[in-house]
Amino acid sequence: MEICNWKSGKAFVAAIAAFGAMAVTTATPTAAFGAQAGAARPVGTIKSISGNSIVLTTDSSGDVNVVVQDAAKLVRVEPGQKDLKEAVPIALKELLPGDRILVRGQLGEDGKTVLAAAVIAMKKASIAEKQAHERDAWRQGTAGLVSSVNPAANSIVIAQPGIGEKKTVTIHLSKDTVVRRYAPDSIKFDDAKPATLEQVKAGDQLRARGTRSADGSELTAAEIVCGTFRNIAGTISSIDVSANTMTLQDLATKKSVTVHLTPDSQVRKLPPQMAQGIAMRMKSAPPNSQGGNPQAGSASGGATGAAAQAPKPAGSEAGASGDGGARAGRGAGGDFQQALSRIPTVTLADLQKGDAVMILATEGGSDGTPAVITLIAGVEPILQASPNSSASSILSPWSLGGDAGGGGDAGNP
Repeated sequence: MEICNWKSGKAFVAAIAAFGAMAVTTATPTAAFGAQAGAARPVGTIKSISGNSIVLTTDSSGDVNVVVQDAAKLVRVEPGQKDLKEAVPIALKELLPGDRILVRGQLGEDGKTVLAAAVIAMKKASIAEKQAHERDAWRQGTAGLVSSVNPAANSIVIAQPGIGEKKTVTIHLSKDTVVRRYAPDSIKFDDAKPATLEQVKAGDQLRARGTRSADGSELTAAEIVCGTFRNIAGTISSIDVSANTMTLQDLATKKSVTVHLTPDSQVRKLPPQMAQGIAMRMKSAPPNSQGGNPQAGSASGGATGAAAQAPKPAGSEAGASGDGGARAGRGAGGDFQQALSRIPTVTLADLQKGDAVMILATEGGSDGTPAVITLIAGVEPILQASPNSSASSILSPWSLGGDAGGGGDAGNP
């Protein structure tokens, strides 16, 4: 998921607020329609344009037909603009399929057509450029498991995941830092809500973008996203393919845990050579040096993670070539995550009772059943090498994509 999912209309939030206060001068009664019954404000992506008629794919209700009236006011804004002071007037012919628009108008007599009195537009190319810029900013940021929070100093200390020497980074916040927190039953950035530093807690996984110090040990954050996610390691007790659920015996709690898979869940299986390479690396690592919370393997409370981006579909070169284990074995956390991202996906039907798995999941919604973000099978050697069951804490919602801030919808920072 994109860390900034422009398709959701979030990029228009500030423009909508400004638009509500903007005077729209027209020669029709719709000049004051904001207070009238039948007022409409669809937001979406232009599907097609013919004359003064636009087919708009909205973010919430499918396609609608927008008829741009002769006296309508059309302006273009750049992504990130917080008001309409720098909006540029445009002609209807300048709009193109793929552009994002916010329409202000009234429903026509047929109840299906919106008669537009004003349109705010963002160019498709400008949105893509903004996305690329933010992806780079998140890539250059930092991520890890929250070790401590100091509200008095406005700072957070995170431990970076990986196999090998444990590294920590201190995140400094200012009054301008944007803080978001993921919903307990979602891995989508769009579902993340504005939060405060006081809501960040030890065990959360956090990703931040901003300005790093020269040695990388500190970062002054422009934005952070965090959340409580669960790391579970265990053996499969049963699988219900029709219900997309799995029950496993958690190695840490010795209790049964049921999880469900969604269309966004990533299921992968390590090639034996790669699993052995990772296990060798973990055996040689100093105690408590895996970069995660030693308790993070607990299904009852082990927490890791703000969802950032859903892992991208990946090629199979690591598994096919047989060198994934070597790369993961000699590298730290980054190499491990990059190697995992190249493993082909499998389905729930490919797994069997008794298989060992490591799972990164949501905290669980109202029914308490965690949703799988990432499931890695073929991990028997890894769990044998990590008897404290903390191996799964090296997984994070954004780690398999390796592309913070871009690409997917499951939490893309």
